[in-house]
Amino acid sequence: MSTTATGTEVGAAAPAPQLNPRRWTALLSALTAAFMVLLDISIVNVAIPSIRNNLNASDADIQLVVAGYGLAYAVVLITGGRLGDIFGRKRLFMIGMGGFISASALCGLAQSALMLDLSRVLQGFMAALMFPQVLSMIQVMFPPQERARAFGMLGAVIGLATIMGPLVGGLIIRSDVTGGSWRWIFLVNVPIGVASLLVAARVVPESTAPHATRLDVPGVVLASAGLFLLVFPLVEGQSSGWPPWTYICLVLSPLVLGLFVVYERGLGPDQFPLVQLSLFRIPAFRVGVMISGLFLAGIPAFFFTLSLTLQLGLRYTPLQAGLTVIPWSAGTAVASAFSARVAARLDKATITVGSFILVLGVLGVILTFHLSAENVSSLALVPSFIIGGIGLGTVIAPLLNVILSGVPGRDAGSASGVLTTFQQVGGAVGVAVIGVVFFALLSSRAAPVVSEVTPQLRAELLAAQLPAPAADQAIATFTTCFRDRAAETDPTRTPPSCRNVQTSSASPAVRGAFSHAANLALARDFTTTLVRTLFINVALWVLTGLLALLLPTARAQQRAAQGAVATH
Repeated sequence: MSTTATGTEVGAAAPAPQLNPRRWTALLSALTAAFMVLLDISIVNVAIPSIRNNLNASDADIQLVVAGYGLAYAVVLITGGRLGDIFGRKRLFMIGMGGFISASALCGLAQSALMLDLSRVLQGFMAALMFPQVLSMIQVMFPPQERARAFGMLGAVIGLATIMGPLVGGLIIRSDVTGGSWRWIFLVNVPIGVASLLVAARVVPESTAPHATRLDVPGVVLASAGLFLLVFPLVEGQSSGWPPWTYICLVLSPLVLGLFVVYERGLGPDQFPLVQLSLFRIPAFRVGVMISGLFLAGIPAFFFTLSLTLQLGLRYTPLQAGLTVIPWSAGTAVASAFSARVAARLDKATITVGSFILVLGVLGVILTFHLSAENVSSLALVPSFIIGGIGLGTVIAPLLNVILSGVPGRDAGSASGVLTTFQQVGGAVGVAVIGVVFFALLSSRAAPVVSEVTPQLRAELLAAQLPAPAADQAIATFTTCFRDRAAETDPTRTPPSCRNVQTSSASPAVRGAFSHAANLALARDFTTTLVRTLFINVALWVLTGLLALLLPTARAQQRAAQGAVATH
């Protein structure tokens, strides 16, 4: 079945005969694609040691493996959404999915770090062509009374994929840090993607925007350049130590994006600009994209700092860390499934309520770590994680529906690209800013933390028959190494001061004393740092809940949509 989107506002109900009877099957294919795209953002993190050893990759290679995907994805999203309006959302979905599958295969079969880096960039580019079409297809395929349920399912997928990357990666990698099991985190996309592609070819209807005749190439160049100048320093700055070029890029970015806005304003409606700036005159879209960017700024940052604390501070394996967040994933899935019913009763207040439930969950995490510190267990985090997951699931799906419900069908691709770009940029900004705070606190806390454990360490060394002068010298070396390691933004890098630490020739008692002191100091440093950093997340989500009160009600959006239809 093939349909063509018209200029009818999305808020107006589509005639029943035009509904695709296989739209729910088509949605399943789209959700599978969305899950793979979002999962591949974080799944690679747990494979870094294996990739480094198996391909003899340098630090720069590893950085590009992680950042290349996200960078290409963020920069191309707006263009990908508009290409779907012009050439057909199904066509771009199929091209993006096919390219994503091929790039995943190239990643899994990479014979060098360079091949893997280039394949990851290609994978991100293809993901950016594919993902905006998922949002657009939901708008086109589903009438308003079903759209909330469809977005609820998408919200569950977004929440689960964002959280489950480390778990899925941990299950695949396990303890293999020298072999080739890391390849399966990419190759697993191939059979799943092919199955989704075959289903999409049969059941997804085609749709385009009317009067979409050409791509706004100057707009693409300006928007891509501005986003690159913004996102690239954010994803690379932390690991590079924030050199001068990162600040230069961040200063140039708003200038280029401002030039893009001026250029787009100068285009007439018949010239089909890359971004219809009239979208920002729609209150739900204007306020909603800002709320979405703010909300998403906290999510990746939360799991980034939590993962570092669990794996580096508490010595969890990647699999253990992934299993720990399963209660959060479960809460997100359940809440997303019921979010449409909740939104039907609470309207825009759903986002405020969900935000404060999320805040309550994070406050529970803070309290748990504060009380248990280095002795915190996965089981102790379950109640807070369930509450946090419920909050996340209650927000994410209704927010998507609110933002896009007032967008004209002719601009579905442009709106989807802009929305997902705001989300990606928000996530990148959140990880960068909160990451800076986290590592700064981690470094500043190192000295007091190590001083807390050295008295016990000295007693254990003396009990192990180590002479007092030798014990004091060893403790001084240990202290310097610990402080330098805490100041490192790359957890895999060994500071020069730690390379001189010799324990292989020491007695088992001496080695055990140093190991116990290091583990205890790391646990205390990471847990206290996490507790303090999480208050930034709390502030972000409190602000999200308050800003949600500025959104128009569903009734107000319906009246606006009917008025817009009447003018056509």
